Amino acid sequence: MPFSLPLSTTPLRIACALTMATLFSACQTTALPSSTTTTTKNTVTTDGSSQSAFSKNKTTDEAKPSALTMDMSGRHEYQLENGLKVIVKEDHRAPVAMTQIWYRVGSADEPLDKGGISHLLEHMMFKGTPDVSSDDYERLIAKFGGVNNAFTSYDYTGYYELFPANRMPLALELEADRMKNLTFSDKEFAKEHQVVMEERRQRTDDNPLAKAYESFRLLALPNSPKGESVIGPMSELESIKLSDLKDWYKTWYAPNNATLVIVGDVQPQEVLTQVKRYFGKLAPSNVPKRNAVTQKGFRGYQKVDSEQAVQVPVLLMGYNVPSLVTAGANNEKQAYALSLAQDVLDGGLSARLESRLIREQGLLTTVGTSYDLLDRGDGLFMIQATPREGVSLEQAQQAIISEIEKLKTDPIAADEISRAKTNAVTGLVYAQDSMEGQARMIGSLQSIGLDDRLLAKLPTKLDGISVADIQATSKKYLVKDNLTVMHIVPPKENTTKAQ
Repeated sequence: MPFSLPLSTTPLRIACALTMATLFSACQTTALPSSTTTTTKNTVTTDGSSQSAFSKNKTTDEAKPSALTMDMSGRHEYQLENGLKVIVKEDHRAPVAMTQIWYRVGSADEPLDKGGISHLLEHMMFKGTPDVSSDDYERLIAKFGGVNNAFTSYDYTGYYELFPANRMPLALELEADRMKNLTFSDKEFAKEHQVVMEERRQRTDDNPLAKAYESFRLLALPNSPKGESVIGPMSELESIKLSDLKDWYKTWYAPNNATLVIVGDVQPQEVLTQVKRYFGKLAPSNVPKRNAVTQKGFRGYQKVDSEQAVQVPVLLMGYNVPSLVTAGANNEKQAYALSLAQDVLDGGLSARLESRLIREQGLLTTVGTSYDLLDRGDGLFMIQATPREGVSLEQAQQAIISEIEKLKTDPIAADEISRAKTNAVTGLVYAQDSMEGQARMIGSLQSIGLDDRLLAKLPTKLDGISVADIQATSKKYLVKDNLTVMHIVPPKENTTKAQ
């Protein structure tokens, strides 16, 4: 199955697509129309958010402060006796329904020697059951005007179908069937095993920036399972056996480890009746405790050079930082402050990095940042930049650090902080404009242990963050002994010829 952009919560804001190369892997059978998804065929992506990744889109400078709110109306939540959580969100704008099933397992939960097993199982989930063959599955989707996809991230694996609303029960029947009755064929496993390894070769091994970014994450997150890529190292992929996949499926694919999200032109009680019909008799499993996703920061300054087959040098910088989950209730202001600090630096054409380092000083050609406020574990405050010709990577790095130091001490103008707060909210509002976007927001947050209804409180939470909070948090985390840097440079022979 081809790779495609997954249902990340919001697009990463970092400038180059290399940051998408190891966070998500997605398989697609029938492409969603562009009007209902951010899916892009044949793109390996890195949750997401996403990231997932909840990093915000760059916005125009016309953004103004506003009393935006998150619409939580029409939301209904249930839990079956077997542990399946069901969230229904009414959206009657069109006669369709998006059905998504989210399993709380991803590459961050994998054994040290079985990297990529979650994504490989995702491929096998399309190979049929005793009742519905792989071919029949595809025929049913097409016959009733549906589209479907699947995606794997560090924190979850998900599957979805978009059907006319009156065919929503078909999506439930198909997903309930393959939750417990998946067929594991030696022939299909051998085929998909090779497909995944070839994807690894094409999307990472043959992509210089993706290779560099994969190495960067290992360097910046040495104690976290998120240091590895979602697709996994080739040596570990090669070692996965069919018996390993069966065990992984039996361990994690169970109703008490899943969230079913349905958004669309539906009646909640009718949906619940159908959900009970298809999922109610499925037995729960003894699901193991998930791996902790923490990372010790402040390990001292680290800098490496990575020689890759790139045409121009690229700078990667990453500070170890907490997310809203790992900051905890007592320190949640730090996570909100980091999100706003990111926006002050990189929230539009008049933001500091863009306006000062690209347009005023002419030191960079591109610059972007990424930070996941809504993540299951500790993460990175990332900066990526490409220096202008004649500007060294060292000069580019120092210029960015200089702007970060100014963030800690110089006044932050009222319009900067207002724009940052507005951008944070509007990014999430726009991400939920479609039924698919609403469902992915609900499912991704539920899968990392957050209640999606916290989004309704987000504007108030951000309003409570002061300039002093942003500067204090920047002084704590955006410091040299918490920084990892990679200079991605062209091969020496290319450099020599260019001179």
